[in-house]
Amino acid sequence: MVLFPNCKLNLGLHIIRKRPDGYHDIETVFYPLPFYDAIEIIEADNFQFSMSGETIHGHEQDNLCIKAYQLLKKDFSQLPAVKMHLHKNIPSGAGLGGGSADAAFTLMLCNQKFDLGLSGEKLIEYALQLGSDCPFFIVNKPCFASGRGEYLETIDLNLAAYKFLIVNPRIHISTTEAFSFISPQQPSKPVKEIMLQPIETWKDELKNDFEEPVFKKHPAIKKIKEKLYEAGAVYSSMSGSGSTVYGIFKKEVVVKPGFPENYVVKELSRKS
Repeated sequence: MVLFPNCKLNLGLHIIRKRPDGYHDIETVFYPLPFYDAIEIIEADNFQFSMSGETIHGHEQDNLCIKAYQLLKKDFSQLPAVKMHLHKNIPSGAGLGGGSADAAFTLMLCNQKFDLGLSGEKLIEYALQLGSDCPFFIVNKPCFASGRGEYLETIDLNLAAYKFLIVNPRIHISTTEAFSFISPQQPSKPVKEIMLQPIETWKDELKNDFEEPVFKKHPAIKKIKEKLYEAGAVYSSMSGSGSTVYGIFKKEVVVKPGFPENYVVKELSRKS
């Protein structure tokens, strides 16, 4: 059985406070887009894991797909050994939630393939144990997110009249390091309120708190945002803690921003 984990973008991202447990309270809108990895699971005599495609930084045993399987195995002893293959298209350390999506889809894939009978709510509980972004991919609809990112409220946000250009310069950004640059603060206007405004107002009001420190350390990322606005973007922002930057364009606009060949550049849209 094969599933295709998709990426997400952050529309606005405020880091509000650091909590006693070491995590941060945030507010953001998660917006799913059709840029996919692929994960396949088949039964096997012993557990096997393999990867292809984009490079994943870190040790293989730390891969969230493996951790997702192991998490379920603790509670479901009948879960058989599997051969799992992950093909990566979504760059890692990119602010697109690729690793979180892979973990969440591994949970859903095991649930479907082996009839574990887990509800959406229970899958979200498991997903949160794997990462703050993981629960979103169980819902996988435009959501306002708060807390660590686990409190999710689906929202009516239809951007079908627009297309997205996502640009990743192949700079790996550590989320932990990015948080170390942040001084949490209450936003002057909540993301949820800004999202109700016309998209033309987002440029001046919808902010990502990670941008300033990441742009300072990596000027090439800041340059992407500037080029997207020069190309006619209605709105542009870095996603998550970076390094991907996206531009939202009216569909009739022909976008030819001319980025280096080694950059990952994708034009994407949703039907709703």
